[in-house]
Amino acid sequence: MKHNPFITNGLSIGFGLLFLFSLVGQAFSGLAYYNEQQVSSKLDEIGLLQYVTSSSFVVDVAENWQSEYLQFTLLIVLAVWLVQKGSPESKEIEKRGQQSDKEQLVGQFAKPDSPKWAKTGGWRTAVFSNSLGLVMGSIFVASWLVQSVAGFSAFAESQLANLQDPGTWTEYLGSPEFWNRTLQNWQSEFLAVWSMVILAVYLRQRASPESKAVGMPHDKTGASN
Repeated sequence: MKHNPFITNGLSIGFGLLFLFSLVGQAFSGLAYYNEQQVSSKLDEIGLLQYVTSSSFVVDVAENWQSEYLQFTLLIVLAVWLVQKGSPESKEIEKRGQQSDKEQLVGQFAKPDSPKWAKTGGWRTAVFSNSLGLVMGSIFVASWLVQSVAGFSAFAESQLANLQDPGTWTEYLGSPEFWNRTLQNWQSEFLAVWSMVILAVYLRQRASPESKAVGMPHDKTGASN
């Protein structure tokens, strides 16, 4: 049976639209707040294009992106080895580790419809076997670098406006300003994952793949139905 592509891709489309709406909303609300500060300081207001290309907007966006991608990178990688009894977010306890090629359908154990790089062996299979963590980790690093550069630019503008030496980018990386912005995001992401892992042991959301079936025992691990 052929399904409507808006149904078969509903989750990605839905979250993609939510992302765009929230990013646009952040741009307009951030511009309004920025111009309020400009007016209170008796400075000229700026337009939307100038604001979204400013270090002030870029650092706010990038610091959220890098914390989100750090969260998922760590969850993806650590979940290979770490388990949580009773959580659907965890593998079954007996399946800790990278598992065998047979269990992972790699190389000679691949199926006819398996991805090409899962069959070929060698470095291609090795890369593909870790591609999700590598890409998510790369986006985290890139976002973190953008945050650090944009954050330093915004910090330097503030320092220069007060006739103070902004220092260098490497000095900014070790500053309380940078790590306060960074860690306030990291701690919230770690708390969210921790809460999901633990609460999903005892609580349910009917028909959600992120939850166990309503009647499933609390100690059932690594199962969502």
